[in-house]
Amino acid sequence: MPKRGYHHGNLRQALIDATLELIEQRGPTGFTLSEAAKRAGVTPAAVYRHFEGREDLIAEAAHQGYDIFADLMEFAYQSGQPSALKAFEATGRAYLAFARKHPGHYIAMFESGISVNRTPELAHAANRANAVLERAATDLSQHIPADKRPPASMFSAHIWAMSHGVVELFARNSPGRASPFPPDDLLETGIGIYLRGLGLVSPDE
Repeated sequence: MPKRGYHHGNLRQALIDATLELIEQRGPTGFTLSEAAKRAGVTPAAVYRHFEGREDLIAEAAHQGYDIFADLMEFAYQSGQPSALKAFEATGRAYLAFARKHPGHYIAMFESGISVNRTPELAHAANRANAVLERAATDLSQHIPADKRPPASMFSAHIWAMSHGVVELFARNSPGRASPFPPDDLLETGIGIYLRGLGLVSPDE
């Protein structure tokens, strides 16, 4: 097999791509550094030119995932403008879309046990993604009377938790967790119920 990554000056990304494939197939702890190196077409010793070990590889996969995720969330937020409600709902749907399209990154980010504070770069990328949802929550919460308004960080955390729950339970083929409703519908109705409880959506919407 040709050593495509090392000899073409792209060993680092070749290893990350190999790691993402292995994460999708076996989970974040189901492969060795040697297997990632073999899939990338290099010797295990070559890996240490860029990474200290498997966790560093997974952390970089998570970092790239958060960058993609933040960009997707920002695009969703902007696509809903100037309606604060549409922008907010779009960010929720973007979460589900990201999990479907980038399962390897999603697992590295949320299921690998890698802390978002492992490196400053990873923390920054994770915070950028969270900031988009919090900004959407801040915009929408301005329509709630100040004395009844939850903190934007709590508002966004509730929707993040709901989105994550739908993905984990029903959108990633969890054994025994089949739902009679499409994940998109579950998330949309869940967000609708939440927003009605805050008085942001009328009962007939």
